[in-house]
Amino acid sequence: MVYLSHPFWAIVSAIALFTLIRVAVLFVSPLELYPDEAQYWLWSRHLAFGYFSKPPLIAWLIRTTTAIGGQSEAWVRLSAPILHGATAIVLAFAGRRLSGERVGAAAGVIYSLAPGVQLSSAVIATDAPLMLCLSLSLWGYIVWWTARDRREAWLGASGFGLALGAAFLAKYAALYFVGAALLHTACSRETRAKWRWREALTVAGLFFIMAAPNLIWNAAHHFQTVAHTADNASLGDDARPSHWFDPRGGLGYVVGQFGVFGPIPFAVFLGGAGLLWRRKTLTAQDALLLAFAAPPLMIVLGEAVVARANANWAGAAYGPLAILVAAILARWRAWRTLGAVVVSQVVIAGIFLAVFAAPSIADRAGFANSFKRARGWAAATAAINAAAKKAGAPLSAVAVDDRFLFNAVSYYGRDSANHPAGALPAPLKMWVREARPHNQAETMAPLTAADGSRVLVANATPNYRQEIVADFTRIEGAASGASIALDGKHSRELVLFIADGFQRRPRNPVTGRPIAP
Repeated sequence: MVYLSHPFWAIVSAIALFTLIRVAVLFVSPLELYPDEAQYWLWSRHLAFGYFSKPPLIAWLIRTTTAIGGQSEAWVRLSAPILHGATAIVLAFAGRRLSGERVGAAAGVIYSLAPGVQLSSAVIATDAPLMLCLSLSLWGYIVWWTARDRREAWLGASGFGLALGAAFLAKYAALYFVGAALLHTACSRETRAKWRWREALTVAGLFFIMAAPNLIWNAAHHFQTVAHTADNASLGDDARPSHWFDPRGGLGYVVGQFGVFGPIPFAVFLGGAGLLWRRKTLTAQDALLLAFAAPPLMIVLGEAVVARANANWAGAAYGPLAILVAAILARWRAWRTLGAVVVSQVVIAGIFLAVFAAPSIADRAGFANSFKRARGWAAATAAINAAAKKAGAPLSAVAVDDRFLFNAVSYYGRDSANHPAGALPAPLKMWVREARPHNQAETMAPLTAADGSRVLVANATPNYRQEIVADFTRIEGAASGASIALDGKHSRELVLFIADGFQRRPRNPVTGRPIAP
C-alpha cells in the first residue's frame, strides 16, 4: 500500500492496469484481422531477417505470441497493447530521470491515453515495437546525457545504441533518432563536450550489430524493402497536380496531429514550445526533447507538402513530445489542464474500447464504415471455398488480384479444422499485374504457368478483370458473383470463375502494365 500511495508508482500501476484492460478487450472483440495484420501473420509463418515492405521484428513478435496461445486474432494482436503499455512506463522513467517524478508520471499518462495509441494498441502493426524501442533508446540517451560518472555514461550510450538498433528492426523510422542525436549534438555545446570517442563508437557499433541481419538480408534481396519504402512515400510520382508544393497536404497533416497525439497535448506543445522559444526560456532539457521530436515532425510535414503523408508517420516524435508537454504543464503548474487531458482522453479511450469490443455500437451510431476493413474476410474465404467445391475437378491454384484479399484469405483459409471458413483446396497465388512485384504477395506467391493449368480466380478489382482473362487461354463456363455483407450499407464484391492455361502476356517495359492484345 505504501508503494501505491507514492504518486509516481501509482501512475505506473495505473498504466499497467489499463494495459490489462486493453488485452482483455482483444479477447472479446469480434473484429477480424485487417489485411495488413494478416500479412504480418503470414510473415510470421516464414521467419526471416526481412520482408518486402518491413523489417522483421513484427513477424518475430507474432510468431512468439501465437506459439504461446494459438492463431486466433487476439493472440496475433497480443503484443500491441503490451508493447504500448511498456512504452508508457519507459517514458515515465525517462521523464523522471530528465525532469523529476511529476513530469515522468504525467508523460506516461499523456502517451498512454493518446488517441493514436488507443488505435495502435488494438491492432498489430510495426508502430508498437517501434515506439517501445525508441522510448528505450531515448531513456538510454537521457541516462548518458545526465550521467554522474563515465561508467554510467557508457551504460547509457550502450542502451541507446542497442535500443536504436532494435528499433531499426521494427521500422526504418528509427533513423529519425539517429538524426535527432546528431542534431542535438550539433546544436548543444554542452552535449558536444559530453561525448567521448569510446561512447560514440559504442553507440555506432551496437546499432550496426543489431541492424546487420536486416542490412545483409536487404543486400541479398536487391534492397527491395528500401525501394518499397521510397515507393510508399510517393516521392517523384505524378499523382498530385501541383507536386512540388501543396500546402493543403501540410495543413491536413498538422490537423491530423491533434487527432493522433491528442487535441489538448498537441495544442500545449505548439503553444508552449512557441512561447518558450519566443521568450528564450527553453531549458537544456527542453532542447533535448525538441531535438528528438523535431526530425520526424518536420520531415513528415515536408513530405505531406510535396507528396503525401499519414499523420501517424510522425509517431517517432510522440515519446519525446509526451515528456516535453508534461514538463511544460509542470513548469506552469497547469494541473487543471493536465486533468482536462486525462479526463477527455479517458473518455475517448473508454468509447474506443467499448466500440472495439462491440462494433455494433458504431453501426448504430452511423460509423460502420470505420470497421469495413476488419469484417467479411472469413466470409469471403468461405465463398471462395464454395466456388471451388462447385468447380468439381481438381484445381491447380486459387488466384486473387488484390493483395488485401490474398493476405486475408491466407489467414482465414489456413489449414485449421476448427476455423469455419475451411482450408483452401489448392495453393493460393497472386496474379501479378505489372512487370515487377509491388508487394510481398506478388513476390512470394506469383501465379505462374507451372501452377496455372486450372485456376479458380477471385477477382476483387473490376478494372483488372479483362486483363486477367487475357492471361489465360480459356475460361470455363460463366462467372459467378459473391457479395459479402460488411454491415447494413457496405459489401465486398467478388467475381469468381475458372480459367485454364495461364500464359502471362508481355508487359510494357515502360509502364510495366499488360500490353493490350
